[in-house]
Amino acid sequence: MSPGVPGPPVGLTIFFPAYNDSGTIASLVIAARRAAQQLTPDFEILIINDGSADDTAAIADELARTYPEVRAIHHRANRGYGGALRSGFAAASKDLVFYTDGDGQYDPAELAVLWPALTDDVDLVNGYKISRSDPWHRIVIGRIYHHTVKTLFGLRVRDVDCDFRLMRRSIFERVQLRRDSGVICLEMMKKIQDAGFRITEVPVHHFHRAFGRSQFFNIGRLTQTALDVAALWAELVLFGRAARTRRAVGRSHP
Repeated sequence: MSPGVPGPPVGLTIFFPAYNDSGTIASLVIAARRAAQQLTPDFEILIINDGSADDTAAIADELARTYPEVRAIHHRANRGYGGALRSGFAAASKDLVFYTDGDGQYDPAELAVLWPALTDDVDLVNGYKISRSDPWHRIVIGRIYHHTVKTLFGLRVRDVDCDFRLMRRSIFERVQLRRDSGVICLEMMKKIQDAGFRITEVPVHHFHRAFGRSQFFNIGRLTQTALDVAALWAELVLFGRAARTRRAVGRSHP
């Protein structure tokens, strides 16, 4: 049953991957809780503290003590963005899963925009940025990256790196994620698309980072991302194409 149709309450997990987000995580959780209450009585909110060195862990624990719907999950060491996402998906207990980042560049209240788009014939609602609120050099790098990966991986989504997504948890009965780095978003969208799940997209707002700094935009991280993308392309596209060819030949020669 789609979320917008009256019937039994739809269970919803909201989670935030958080790394050194002590200045934003409390307000995001409170906003997400308020948004979820307008959509369903059956929800939980998870904070995935990915080995933060600031007060994120203490704030997450205090939020969990204050609100019964909130749980804090702590990584003793930083596992990377992909590791935090995989922990969130593994810990989710409801039929629908929504996640966005803990840095405050998206507004959890806009979950209400995604919610009615998850109809019976849709498996994932992918947000796309109306306008990117970042310094010009990050916008340029982001556009180059997005155009490159869309071409390399044959992706049909408008914005592969908009981390504002609502999806059915059942997707992960068929899709297994393995990356620990930020290329997990690329891995996830490619595998979901190739598995035949139905995706729709809606526009959402993107805001300036009000606290902390990006972990991505430095030479070392950009170089590592390029290497990770190349390895993922070899696995999912090059070797994947070869495997599909072998299966097709096997079926044609019993």
